[in-house]
Amino acid sequence: MNPMIKGLTLLSTRIKQKVNSALLTERCVSCLAPTTDHGLCAACRSDLPANTPACPRCALPLPDSATGLCCGDCLRDPPPFARARIPWRYEFPVDRMIGRYKYQGQRKYGRPLMAGLARHLEEALAREPDCRPEALIAAPMYPARRRQRGFNQAQDLAEYLGRALDLPVLRGRVHRTRRTPTQRGLDRAGRLANLNDSLTLTGEPPASVAIVDDVVTTGATARALASLLKSAGTQRVELWALARTPAPVSLRPHPAVTPPAEQWPDWR
Repeated sequence: MNPMIKGLTLLSTRIKQKVNSALLTERCVSCLAPTTDHGLCAACRSDLPANTPACPRCALPLPDSATGLCCGDCLRDPPPFARARIPWRYEFPVDRMIGRYKYQGQRKYGRPLMAGLARHLEEALAREPDCRPEALIAAPMYPARRRQRGFNQAQDLAEYLGRALDLPVLRGRVHRTRRTPTQRGLDRAGRLANLNDSLTLTGEPPASVAIVDDVVTTGATARALASLLKSAGTQRVELWALARTPAPVSLRPHPAVTPPAEQWPDWR
């Protein structure tokens, strides 16, 4: 083949690949339908498993009959954070999207969820401006684990929300001081024990903070981090995340009663 023709052929192939790549970025990551809504079409976005009803304190998914009620765990052992704002359940396809982003580094699968969470929070804070935190702080990752993965998905999410909501992000203030075994398969008590003495805080935190994480399973990490912040002077902590894992069927707490009226200011 003539060298010039060969060069033109290679150039044409590269241009085609770039064009196809650009086109794919404008298509739905789920069904490949044309979309301009941060990578997810309206139909697929409407199919995401909304986390409603859920406990107003920890966002644990609850049955339809429990709308407006707090879960039994939060009544028996209230978490140190005032409220969790988590729009989706960790079920298909949200679990697959987070998995592709978190474990395979395919950020295009995380982008639609980040944008959706930002919109969810913007609407919630417009209704409740007094709940707007002074700063965001990401759930920390042990340095060696972060190097292995290449990024901390919670920090990525916090940075995105900080830009979208015009909130400062506290970077490098909370550290994991030791590498803990994986939290998978552990209940909340096991996770709390696993995290014991593994978090440290530098500097004085602001009066109100939102902890940012990707997925909340038992809430143990959020409890440990919120306790650390409050012991250092933070007065109000919220928990913000993409998805909440439903409790196993055999362990799902029965919703108890609606908290007494005088408790509601602290449950907001």
